Amino acid sequence: MKLIQKNLILIKINMHTSQLPLDQFIKQNLENQDPRLLGVILSISSAITEISRLIGKGNLENILGDGNITNCQGENQKKLDVISNDIFINKLKSCKDVAGYASEEDEVEQFFDDNLNAPFLVAFDPLDGSSNIDVNVSVGSIFSVLNNIQASPKSGANFLQKGIQQIAAGYAIYGPATMLVLTLGKGSFGFTFDRELNNFYLTHPNLTVPSDTSEYSINSSNSRFWEPPIQRYVSECKAGKTDIRGKDFNMRWVASMVAEIHRILMRGGVFMYPKDSKDPSKPGRLRLLYEANPMSLLIEQAGGFSSTGRKRILQIDPESIHQRIPVILGSRNEIELIENYFHAYDKGEDQFSSFPLFGKRSLFR
Repeated sequence: MKLIQKNLILIKINMHTSQLPLDQFIKQNLENQDPRLLGVILSISSAITEISRLIGKGNLENILGDGNITNCQGENQKKLDVISNDIFINKLKSCKDVAGYASEEDEVEQFFDDNLNAPFLVAFDPLDGSSNIDVNVSVGSIFSVLNNIQASPKSGANFLQKGIQQIAAGYAIYGPATMLVLTLGKGSFGFTFDRELNNFYLTHPNLTVPSDTSEYSINSSNSRFWEPPIQRYVSECKAGKTDIRGKDFNMRWVASMVAEIHRILMRGGVFMYPKDSKDPSKPGRLRLLYEANPMSLLIEQAGGFSSTGRKRILQIDPESIHQRIPVILGSRNEIELIENYFHAYDKGEDQFSSFPLFGKRSLFR
């Protein structure tokens, strides 16, 4: 049996000769970047493989369900939220080139005393979409790598950098296959995890988001709370070929940002988690540093675009490590159209309303 397994592994290795392993890809694509970035990405990929194995076992390890605690965001934590966070922290702590981290699950940033002068910082969401884990729907991990600018010793200010300053960014998706999607600042690339060989291999080189699409993703249950530009855009998509857009659209909603963005990187589309009036205290729902920024960099490096509706996400000056913002990203032409709707609305030039008597499609049309 052992001989058969050994032969199968050798066959698989030969099959992968045309597919770059993750470490070789990074070495070949660092160019003018600090070569120590390799160790950081490999530490993150090691965390991802460990989380992937746990998720693959489901409740065989009694790791599903609520953790009966809330995180610093006031959100209920799943058991796997806590476990995944610990895995990320332990892997980063063992990497001498990481000075500290900011996690969705921790109220404040943390620094490693032995590595304070290390060149990099990492911001991450250890398990995005964890509310889906109990029903076996794809979830993921998101990460952003920043230079350690050392603005102040052991301060959160060190993390408050614009998205365009990210050195690397990516996510893992734990689905039928575990994939790592990565950018080092020049293109976005997909790697698939081979469990037998315990390694990631390049399977999706030079991902490209088409400029046009007929698919959008949004939580329509919040429609009554949306701003008029989003109501207008979704209304036109729903009207399809019978209206101004002249084509039919499909709507998708998984409630896992990683799953939504992965679909867009694979075939195009628009993802929207806009500002709404449901909770006026929150200017948006998604976190800038470890959700919006890394996903925006991946999308833009694949030819797409990302915006709040009023501003390019990668140009936003962060104010806090858990800052929330509206997120609209995906196929460039659609995002620019949505931005035009916001600009017209803010100037008072767009009279669209969702109310039937006074709306664009009114009784007096």
